[in-house]
This record gives sequence, C-alpha cells and structure tokens, in this order.
Amino acid sequence: MLGPAPFRFELQAEKLEGPAFSVAFKTLTCAVVAFCGYWLLSLWLQGKFGGNADLEGLRTAGWFILGWGLLACTAWFVVISRIRLDPSGITQTWMWTKHFDFDDLAVVQLIRIRGFEWLIAPRLYVRNLAGKFSVFYVSDATVMLEMDRLSQELKAFRQM
Repeated sequence: MLGPAPFRFELQAEKLEGPAFSVAFKTLTCAVVAFCGYWLLSLWLQGKFGGNADLEGLRTAGWFILGWGLLACTAWFVVISRIRLDPSGITQTWMWTKHFDFDDLAVVQLIRIRGFEWLIAPRLYVRNLAGKFSVFYVSDATVMLEMDRLSQELKAFRQM
C-alpha cells in the first residue's frame, strides 16, 4: 500500500448540518451593508458625485455602487452559508461549495476564541494529503463538537 492509510470517521448522527455564521455576525454584516447603502444614497442625494442627484451623479458613483453591490453579495452568502457533516466528509455552501472527504484528511484544526463564538465564527482549518487546504466556518454548537472530535481523532490517527 502506498501512502498513509485512509482515515475513517464515524459520525454520531447520519448527518449534521447548521449555519456557518452566528445570528449576531449575520446581523452585524447586514447592518454594515445597510449603513453603507444609506451612506452612498445620502452622498448621491447631496450631489457629492457631481450634478444634483441626477443620472450623471449616478454614473460618477458607478464604482462605489459596484463596490457596494459586491459587499451586499458577500453579505448574502454569509446569511445563507451552511456547514454539513455527512458520511462522505465536510461540506460548506458559500459562493462556491467547498468539500473535503474524511479519508483524504491530513490535518484538521479547530480555531476559535472561546466565549466569542457568538460573534466570531470558529474556523476549521483543513488540509488534505496532497497539501490542498481550506477553511470552513461553523457556528452551530452540535456541529462544532463533532468537528472538535474529528480533529482529536485525526490527530491520534496520524500519530500512529
């Protein structure tokens, strides 16, 4: 057999799923987007982009509007992002779906600031045997416990 043996992880439930970000973080993100949109609109209405709140002012503000659109799009993905553990591995929906198989994991580390999980989503740093890495966000307590168990079991398995 070439390479290390595949890692096997048995979930305590058939499938675990939860939000990637906390309600507090989602609320803060949406509030920042709303505030920036309000600020941009008020600047346009004051004529700060040239003209008197007309079409020319909108053209001048174009790059700012596009930047706000990117901010709003990112916030939307923060709101809808989900993390899932199933028998095949770890999956997170985002602008694109990230997935890592359990049997290909080399390193898993749960990074969090205890006591601030309600605001700062814990991150699961994952690297596979080929060296590819990714970061998954997890705010659901049940999923986080399972991620912690995954991290400990993988560390023990790789030390054998």
